[in-house]
Amino acid sequence: MQSQETLEHARLVNAVVGLGGAMEQAEVMPAIARSWNRCAHEFGLDPMRDEPVVVLDGRELKDRQEPLAGLRAIAQGEMATLYQQLSGSGFSVLLTDREGVVLDFLGDPSFTDSAADCGMVEGAFWSERFQGTNGMGTCAIEQRPLLVHHNEHYLTRNVGLTCSAAPIFDHEGGLLAVLDASSFSHMAQQHTLVLVNMSAQMIENRAFLCRFREHFALRFHSRPEFIGTLWEGALALDEEGRVLAANRSALFQLGYKKPRDLVGRQLPELFNTGMAALLGRKTQGWLNPVPLYEAKHGNRFFGLIRPPESRGVPLPPPARRSVAPGHTPGEARTVRLDDLQFGDQGMEYNVRCAKRVLARDIPILLSGETGTGKEVFAQAIHCEQSGMNRPFVAVNCASIPETLIESELFGYKAGAFTGATREGRRGKILQASGGTLFLDEIGDMPIQLQARLLRVLEEREVIPLGGETPVKVDIKLISATHRDLKGLVAEGRFREDLYYRLQGITLHLPALRERQDKRELIRHVLAQECAGEETVELSEAALRQLEAYAWPGNIRQLRNVLRIALALRDGEQITVHDLPEEIHPAGPGQGPAAPPVSAASLPPAGERHLGALECAERDAILQILEKSRWNVTLAARHLNVSRNTLYRKMKNLDIRIEGEG
Repeated sequence: MQSQETLEHARLVNAVVGLGGAMEQAEVMPAIARSWNRCAHEFGLDPMRDEPVVVLDGRELKDRQEPLAGLRAIAQGEMATLYQQLSGSGFSVLLTDREGVVLDFLGDPSFTDSAADCGMVEGAFWSERFQGTNGMGTCAIEQRPLLVHHNEHYLTRNVGLTCSAAPIFDHEGGLLAVLDASSFSHMAQQHTLVLVNMSAQMIENRAFLCRFREHFALRFHSRPEFIGTLWEGALALDEEGRVLAANRSALFQLGYKKPRDLVGRQLPELFNTGMAALLGRKTQGWLNPVPLYEAKHGNRFFGLIRPPESRGVPLPPPARRSVAPGHTPGEARTVRLDDLQFGDQGMEYNVRCAKRVLARDIPILLSGETGTGKEVFAQAIHCEQSGMNRPFVAVNCASIPETLIESELFGYKAGAFTGATREGRRGKILQASGGTLFLDEIGDMPIQLQARLLRVLEEREVIPLGGETPVKVDIKLISATHRDLKGLVAEGRFREDLYYRLQGITLHLPALRERQDKRELIRHVLAQECAGEETVELSEAALRQLEAYAWPGNIRQLRNVLRIALALRDGEQITVHDLPEEIHPAGPGQGPAAPPVSAASLPPAGERHLGALECAERDAILQILEKSRWNVTLAARHLNVSRNTLYRKMKNLDIRIEGEG
C-alpha cells in the first residue's frame, strides 16, 4: 500500500507534466520541470514505478571502465578528497560515465547499505531513462552543475535522496563523466554542490593536462597564485605556438564560448607574446609566472609554460635583473591619490572627495569604462588610508565562474579546499579583514549571492561555506563597475538594497579620450613603463597622434601601446613609426585620415646625391607605397620586410611623409 506522501508526489508529477489533467503551476525549478517532461513523454516512465535497478555484470562493467581508465585514475584521488570533506555527513561519492553507469563508488558507512538498497552501486544505470530525474542522469543531459533534492526526483522511490552532481568535459566540450555526491540528508546543501563542482573542474583540468602531456601547455590566470588551482586557464600549444585545445577556464577568461573558437589561433593573437619569448632566457616562463597582456583588450594575466614531458627544456642560467633606482626586487610600488591627476577637473574632484571620506565608514563606488584605472584608484585610496602594511584584496566578480564565486568570497571550513591543502581556505572577505576589499565588476555578481554580501556588509561577519560559526570582519569596501547599476536595479538584476548599501559615495572616472590632462598622463605612463631604467621621450608628432586617438581601451590600452612602442623604437625617442598600426590616423574608426601623400610632395632624391642603385631602390619603394595607398604596414608586407626596416630604408632614401619632419 502506498503512503500518502508517495501518492501526493505522484499526483504532483503527473499534474506538472500534463498527465493528470491541466498542467499545474507548481514551484518546480525549470531544469526539474524539463526533466519530468522528458521522463513522462520521451521515456514513458511512471513515477510510481518500482522495478529493480539495472546493474551490469562484472565483465560488462569492466568494458565500461577500461576506456576511461586514465580519467578514473585522476578522479579517484579527487573523489577521496571530496569524500573526506563530506565524511560524517552520510554522503557517498560516485563517478558515472556519460550514459549514467556508475564506474566508481565511495560510500559513507552510514549510507552504503541504504545506497545499495536504492541501486547506488558500481555498474548501476542512473540515466534518466532508467531512474527518472536524479543528480547523475539529469546532470548528464543538462550538462551543468545540478542539485536534485527529495521531491524533485521523478520516481517516488528516490524522493528520500539528495544528489549534487557536476559534469566533467573533454577538451572539445564533450561530456566525459559526471561526479556526484548523494545522501539521505533532509537539507538541500548548496555548499555540497559547490564542493562537487570544484572537484569536477579539478579532475577536468588534470585530465586536460594529462591528455596533452606531449605538447606545450600555457597555464595562466589574472592572479599568479591561482596558477595550479582549478581556476587556472590552460592552452595546449604546438611548437609554433598554435592552439591545439583549451580548457573551460581559458575560454571563460579570454571571452570565448566554444573550444573551436580558439583552436588554430596563434599565441600572438591572444597575448602579446610568442613561444620564443616564453621559452627564452629573458622571461624563463617555464620557471616562474610571467606577465602577459591580452591582445584584444590589454587585460593582464600571468602565465607559466610547461614543456612536453618527453623532452623538457634546458634551463639556462638565470639572467640578472636590473633594478630601478630606489626600488628593490619585488617591492610593491606605492600609489597615492595625488599621483592620479595632472590637471583634469573630474579627476581633481574625485581625489578631493576620496580624501574627505577616508576616515569615515563610507563605502566607495567607482564607475567608469573598462580600463580607466578603477583598481589603481582603489589601491591609491587604500594606501592613503591604511598604508602598504594592511591587506588590499581585489576580487573581479566577472572573471570568476558563477559556480565558484561564492567559495571565492566566503571560503570553506577546514578540509574543504579541493586540489590543494586540506586545512580549509579563507575567503577573500576574511583575507581583507583589517584592510580593503575591492569588488571589481560588482554588477556581474550573481543575484543569489548579493543577499549574502549584503548581510556581510550589515552584520560585519562571515560564515564560511560548510561552517556554522560567524567570524567578525573589519573591512573598507570599495566596489567598481562599468555597468549602469541603476538600470540593473530597474531590470531586477541587481538588488536595490545592496545598491544603496554600496553607494556611500560614487566617483566617476573619466574615459581617457575625455581627460583634459591627456598629454601629461601619457608622459607619466611612459615614465612608469621605463621604470627609471632609461630615458625615453616621445616625438612631438607621436605625442600629437596619441592625443588624437580615441582610446576605446582607455589607460590599459595606452599602457599596452607604449610597451609595444618601447620595444620597437631604435633610439631614445619614440616616433610615429614605432606606434602600432591601430594608432595611425588612417586606422579604422580613428577620425579623419591623414592627407594623401604623393611622390611630388616628397623631397627630391638629389638632396642626398643618391647612387644609381639607391635611386632604383627608392623608385621601387615609392611604387609599392603608391599601390599600398601609403599604408606602410601593407607596403612592408608586399616587400616582405618588417615595418621598422621599411621606415629605416625610407629615411635613408629621403622618403618622408608630411608631418614627420
